[in-house]
Amino acid sequence: MSYKPAIASMSLGRAWVHQLPYKLDQAVANNLTGIEIFFEDLEYLARAESNLAPSATLSSEAQLHAAQTIRTLCDERSLSIIGLQPFMHYEGLLDREEHTARIKKLELWFRIAKVLGTDVIQIPGNFLGTDKITGDLDVVIQDLKEVADMGLKERPIIKFAYENLCWSTFFDTWEKAWDLVERVDRPNFGMCLDTFNIAGRVYADPAAADGKTPNAEEDMKRSLEKMVRRVDIKKVFYIQVVDAEKMRSPLVEGHAFYAEDQPARMSWSRNARLFAFEEGGYLPVLDVTKAIIQGLGYKGWVSMELFSRTMNEPGSEVPKEHARRAREAWEKLEKEITGWQSK
Repeated sequence: MSYKPAIASMSLGRAWVHQLPYKLDQAVANNLTGIEIFFEDLEYLARAESNLAPSATLSSEAQLHAAQTIRTLCDERSLSIIGLQPFMHYEGLLDREEHTARIKKLELWFRIAKVLGTDVIQIPGNFLGTDKITGDLDVVIQDLKEVADMGLKERPIIKFAYENLCWSTFFDTWEKAWDLVERVDRPNFGMCLDTFNIAGRVYADPAAADGKTPNAEEDMKRSLEKMVRRVDIKKVFYIQVVDAEKMRSPLVEGHAFYAEDQPARMSWSRNARLFAFEEGGYLPVLDVTKAIIQGLGYKGWVSMELFSRTMNEPGSEVPKEHARRAREAWEKLEKEITGWQSK
């Protein structure tokens, strides 16, 4: 495999609005051959299969049954399940009883991953408040080593793809995420590199008048040069390629996307991502992707992971349109990759 296109299941529409089988149909119809399973889709399917109310507790059996249903749906469509995500709010918890509960949850996720037929679980950088998590590296590294060592005991081995979110409380850049990967120092603990979350921190600031950080272009250039020098490609388990809208006005109080309990970048991410090459996007997506593919020599799955306000809209056109947009983005990116490799 050199490069194959994938998409995250929620990027085809949120689970409470759109049925998973139809979303998978649209992915296949648009030549997307891989799928990231967003746990929300599994959860909603499990509730539907068990006829459970949204507030009812889901049993392990119900979740495993839903995982088998998803595996069957994907096998029938020749879709590869490239990962399960997001294993959220894990590292650095101050409440160690909650940490223990997360570990127990992970044991179930291992079983779910095996049923799905995937060996990758994604951990997004924790974005809980400082009243709930610590940035103490000793604690964080020990937490991440704990899950990595658990994964090493599984057969097949479970890999963890850690992803910096551009609004994570402590680990919001690829550099900080890579530092964690190096310190954890386990063969099954690596990264998911996401063009949005990389550029969304170094280059972009949706709360700024021009949508950029003060030295956006120069900082981005230096950051990518450093990435090419520092990152070990064996620890990049897959990549996500998407863009985002430039806000017409700063995303501050009074803006339609503003939420008092969320960082501006989180609100921006949830409402305004775009597929690559789409009108209105302004992040240096191609520069980041080129650094990863040409600079680092990455080969593997390329996922179009989109969050947008449009995912919540009803109607069969939403999954269809999102799948079409993802396909068009992939086709344009594939041409760019071919051009890079021919030089």
